[in-house]
Amino acid sequence: MEIEGRDFLNTPPMKTVRFGGTVAETLAKYKQGDTRDYDLLKYQLADPEIKDAQIINWLQEFRNCVTQLSKDHEELIYTILRVPWVGRSLAVVEEYLAFLGNLVSAQTVYLCACLRMVVSHFIPSRFPLLPERGNFDRCHQALQVIARYVPSTSRFLMPILHEKFPFVQKSSRTLECYVHNLLRVTVYIPSIRREVLEVIIGKMLKLDVSESAEEGLFDMVTSNKSCRTGVMTHPVAERLDTLMAVVMAYIRDICHVNGCLDVERTKELYRDLLSVFDKLILPTHASSHVQYTVFYLCSFRQVTEAFLDHLWKILQSPSQPAVLRQAAAGYMGSFLARAKFIPVATVRACLDLLLPWIHHYIDSQDSSGRQACCDVNLHGPFYTACQSVFYIIIFKHKAILEGNMKKGLAYLQSLNLERVVMCQLNPLKVCLSSVTSVFAAITRKYQVVFCYTIIERNSRNTLPVVHSSTGGDRVTTNTNPLDSFFPFDPYLLKRSGQLIEPLYQVWEEPADTELHSTKTGQQGVEEDEDDFLCGETPQAEGVVGMTPGSYDSNLRSPSSVGSPPVAFQRPF
Repeated sequence: MEIEGRDFLNTPPMKTVRFGGTVAETLAKYKQGDTRDYDLLKYQLADPEIKDAQIINWLQEFRNCVTQLSKDHEELIYTILRVPWVGRSLAVVEEYLAFLGNLVSAQTVYLCACLRMVVSHFIPSRFPLLPERGNFDRCHQALQVIARYVPSTSRFLMPILHEKFPFVQKSSRTLECYVHNLLRVTVYIPSIRREVLEVIIGKMLKLDVSESAEEGLFDMVTSNKSCRTGVMTHPVAERLDTLMAVVMAYIRDICHVNGCLDVERTKELYRDLLSVFDKLILPTHASSHVQYTVFYLCSFRQVTEAFLDHLWKILQSPSQPAVLRQAAAGYMGSFLARAKFIPVATVRACLDLLLPWIHHYIDSQDSSGRQACCDVNLHGPFYTACQSVFYIIIFKHKAILEGNMKKGLAYLQSLNLERVVMCQLNPLKVCLSSVTSVFAAITRKYQVVFCYTIIERNSRNTLPVVHSSTGGDRVTTNTNPLDSFFPFDPYLLKRSGQLIEPLYQVWEEPADTELHSTKTGQQGVEEDEDDFLCGETPQAEGVVGMTPGSYDSNLRSPSSVGSPPVAFQRPF
């Protein structure tokens, strides 16, 4: 036998070895009750050593008799769908894609099985035959082929994408690849983008609130090792950081075409993301980072005012639940205070909405003839709106005053803040002490309003804040009666934080406003970069939906620290 000089490792078999008759013959025998060749065919298709030539031959035969592959041949079809085609030669891939197209167009009963097979490849293989990106490219080719033959694909695909989502305890790499592939699907099946974002953000919120609730977590995530490598020390924080980097890269790439902002694409993405914000993010208390997806999108300017207007409408709407109105006020105040990209004219325009609403609320209480009491449950949106105004002025008073001090002071005085702090509802009593202290110091410095008399009287007054719907029996001495939540507190994730840092206004304590008074009890504690709240708002366990809810290797490589996330890869 002549074998000398033959390269056994790289030379394909001289011929295809198979047993039994053709597929058409096998199906005919099976119909007559003879299952021997049918079982043999399934066995050979399931062989892990199956050769490319064998796969191609069988697929070509299956395509010729695809109309016969009815529901009665379910086991055979499932065996074909388990054939490892993704990492095979280009010839196998092309034949397999052609088979999928023929199968779903002739036998739609197998549509969901085909979709599940493709989506199952959205996570990294333990032993990839091709680089991961090549494998994923082929999966997206398969989905596009299926969608081309079955226009209703999107309706059946979405539940499968949800069902196949890896557990959030899986590795960062697994979650990163799956989320990246889900977002990539939305590029060529845009009708499911809103639902895809909802699934992804829902999973991220579970990570975020568990992270926030875990005591001491950020002592670990900001360790020296984390600072050196850009990888979060705590696995939960690392997973969330990875997913935030993927989602923000997607937002950036969807909104820009050839490096230029596309206004219409930005607005379309904003509408989808805002829907998810309303459904999942706004009702979730104590999330620390996921809301920055909206913050980042708004940094493109075209949708900033639309977002503020949306929050304003929720705050002033009596038909909305009080908890959502308070959350909207908190978001509005925190966003205006912390976003560097918001011009001072927009800040003033929002104050011009908030203050008249607050004054109108005071008017309605004064005219009611009833003695107003400091009841958080009755007046929660009012108090949160007041605290948001104080918070905005703390962070933005310099921007309001600079350029023309006289004009700026006249504007602040026109807000009539004195009436707000001295009204019977007494907002200074329920706002966080750090907010009231700094607000009092700043407004005294510029002689806009003098708050210290009220603050001192509140501190002497032993009457607790009422927590009842009727002004009745249950009382509390809670130091955070509003359950205050500042959604845009400092961003602590390392890699994704590189995109947020240049957009973010950190707290810079003025040296001349006696703010040392807010440090009572904090001596000896090392200050964080941004310690405005001084630990006053401990993160309780978060509840998701309280109301009715470039996987390229250098994205994770320590050598990539200091550079922005890899661009979101568009398909083909």
